[in-house]
Amino acid sequence: MRFTMSEIHITLADGSQRSFARGATATDVAMSIGPRLVKAAVAAEVNGHEADLNVALPDGASVAIITGDSDGGRHVLRHSTSHVMAQAVTQLFPGAKFSIGPAITDGFYYDFELPGAKTFSDDDLVAVDKRMREIIASDQPFVRSEMSIDDALELFADQPYKCEIIERVRALGDAPVDPDDDDVGVDAGEVDPGGTVSVYRNTPEFVDMCRGPHVPSTGKLGHFKLMKVAGAYWRGNEKGPMLQRIYGTAWDSRAALDEHLHRLVEAEKRDHRRLAVELDLLSFPNELGGGLAVWHPKGAIVRKQMEDYSRQRHQDGGYQFVYTPHLANGKLFETSGHLAWYKDGMYPPMEMDNGTYYLKPMNCPMHCLIFRSRQRSYRELPLRLFELGTVYRYERAGTLHGLMRIRGFTQDDSHIYCTEDQLQDEIASLLDFVLSVLRAFGFTDFTAYLSTRDAKKSVGSDEIWDKATEALREALVRHGLPFKVKPGDAAFYGPKIDIDVKDAIGRSWQLSTIQCDFTLPERFDLEYVGADNARHQPIMLHRALFGSIERFMGVLIEHFAGAFPAWLAPVQARILPVATAHEAYAQTTADALRAAGFRVDVVEANDQLGKRIRSAKLDKLPYVLVVGDDDVANHTLGVNPRGGEVERNVPVDDFVARLGEDVDAGVVLA
Repeated sequence: MRFTMSEIHITLADGSQRSFARGATATDVAMSIGPRLVKAAVAAEVNGHEADLNVALPDGASVAIITGDSDGGRHVLRHSTSHVMAQAVTQLFPGAKFSIGPAITDGFYYDFELPGAKTFSDDDLVAVDKRMREIIASDQPFVRSEMSIDDALELFADQPYKCEIIERVRALGDAPVDPDDDDVGVDAGEVDPGGTVSVYRNTPEFVDMCRGPHVPSTGKLGHFKLMKVAGAYWRGNEKGPMLQRIYGTAWDSRAALDEHLHRLVEAEKRDHRRLAVELDLLSFPNELGGGLAVWHPKGAIVRKQMEDYSRQRHQDGGYQFVYTPHLANGKLFETSGHLAWYKDGMYPPMEMDNGTYYLKPMNCPMHCLIFRSRQRSYRELPLRLFELGTVYRYERAGTLHGLMRIRGFTQDDSHIYCTEDQLQDEIASLLDFVLSVLRAFGFTDFTAYLSTRDAKKSVGSDEIWDKATEALREALVRHGLPFKVKPGDAAFYGPKIDIDVKDAIGRSWQLSTIQCDFTLPERFDLEYVGADNARHQPIMLHRALFGSIERFMGVLIEHFAGAFPAWLAPVQARILPVATAHEAYAQTTADALRAAGFRVDVVEANDQLGKRIRSAKLDKLPYVLVVGDDDVANHTLGVNPRGGEVERNVPVDDFVARLGEDVDAGVVLA
C-alpha cells in the first residue's frame, strides 16, 4: 500500500491498514467501514486511549471504534447523559451549583446544591427528565476545548465545587490528574504538562469540566431513566456540605433499558436484607451498631452447611487448620504494613498497659507468625494454612449494605507458602479449587480479573512485582480461563486474581481472590531450608474462596431468591398433618427422616391446612409433606415439591431415597 504526503495511514482493530486524508477523524474511519458502525459509534480508542469521534487522528494511529452496546460505550453514554442532566438542572434552577457527575455501574449520578436549600421533589424529577429530553432532541454538539487553570477558575467563578477541584489540580502542579482520585474529584478533567484543563460545552450557556470522551452530540442519547434522589456529602466528608444526588440509568437501546429495569424489579424481590428477615435467617439489631449481624438458628444452619463444606474441601485438599485471636499488638500491623497502608480501614487503637492493640483487619500477619514459629524445610512446602477467621474493618455508615458491606465478617482464609518452582502449579490448582467450589453453590458463569500494581499505593521492588504478576498471568493462560486486566487495582503487597460470578438474574459479584505476595515473607523474615541446605524466602499466596461467609451468604440469598437447594435449606421438608388424628404419624415420620440425616419439622393441625401450606411455601421449603388417613394406613406421604406437581401416596422409604438424591446432587465433595 502506498501513501502520499497528504495522507495518513491508520491501523484498524483487525490489524488491517487504511489511508485517509490528513485531518481525518474516527468518524471518517467508521464511515469507511460502514453506515451501521457510524450509527452505533459513540467514541474511539486511539493508540490505546479513549477519544472523541471528531478528534483529528495522527499518522500511524491504531484506531478502534467504541460502540454504544459495549462496556466502554455504555460508560460514554452514561457520562454524557449525566452532563445533560446537569445542564437541565442548571437551566431549571438558576443559581444551582453542580459538583461531580460520573458514570457508575449501570448508570450515572450528579450532585447538586440548589438555591435556598431547596430539595428536589418528585415533580422536579419529572421536569428534569422532560428538559433532558428536549436537550437530547435538539441534538446539541459536545464541543471540547482546553484552557489554563486561571481561565478555568474564571469560567467557573460562580461554581464553588468546580473551583475547589481546580484548586486541587493546581496544587498537584504539572502532574497529570487522575479524575477518579477522590482527593481530586471525579470530574477533575485532565491536566497536561502545560497545565491546561479540558472542558466540554453543549451550548454557549452550559459548560462542564471533564476529561471525556463524550458522544458527538446529545442526539446520540435518550434511553435513560432518572431513578431517585439521595443525600451525599461533598467528598464523602460528614462534616462537609450535604448535596443532593440524582441517580439515573442510561443504555444503548430501549430494549437494554427495559431489561435493566426488569432486573431491578427482580433484584428488589431478591433483596437479601428483606428475605433474611422474612425467612428468619439473621438480623442487624440497632443495639449492636451498624454493620454487625446476628445469625438466627435457621441462618446458622445454612452457615454451618457452608462452613462444613469448606472445611471438608480444605481437609481433602491438604490444608492444615489454624486459629488466631481477634486482636493483636499494633507492632504486628506495623511489621505487616497495615498501619502504614490500611489504617483508615481499621478500628481505632485500644491502649492497654502493655501496648497498643487493634482488632485485626486481616488474618495473614498471624499466619506468618505460625510459619515463623519454627524452622521450616522445603519438604514441608507447599504449606497450606486455613482458617475461618473473623476480621473487623471500619466502613463508613453510608457505605454499609446488609451482608454485602459489613464491619465484622468471617473469611475462609488460606495462606499458602511455597517455593518459586511450585508457584505455577499451586496457582493453577487454586483456580481449579475455586471454580469447583463455586459450581457446588450453583454458579457457572465466571469472569477472571488480573489486578496489577498501583505504584503510588504499594510496597516492594519493581522486580518482585513483575515476577508475581507474570506468575499469575501465566497461571491464567495455562488454565485457559479468560481474563481481563485491571491496571492499578492490586493490594499494596502484591498483584491478584479476582473471580466474579454472575447470579440468576445476570448481576456480577466479586467473590474469590488469589493474591501473590513476595512482600510479607520478606517483612516477617520468613525462611525455609532448601535442598541445598541454604536458607530461602518462600512465596506467599493469599486466597479467600467465599470472600467472606457473610457476603457469600448475601449473594446466595439473592441468587436463589431465598429458595435454597435441598442441601443448604434450613428446613428440607415440613410435614403437615391434615387433622390432629394424624399428628402422631407426622411426628413418627419426621423422626424417621431425621434419623436418615434430614432437617425436618412438623406444624401441628392447629390451623387450616391450606393456610399452613401457604405459609410453608412462603418459607421457600424444598418439600411440603401432607399426611392424612390413607397415609397413616399405608405408610405414605403426599409430596408437594417446590416448583413441582403434588404427588399422592408416595411411600416414605421412596421419599427418603429421593430426598437423599436431591441433597447429594446439590453438592459434590471432590
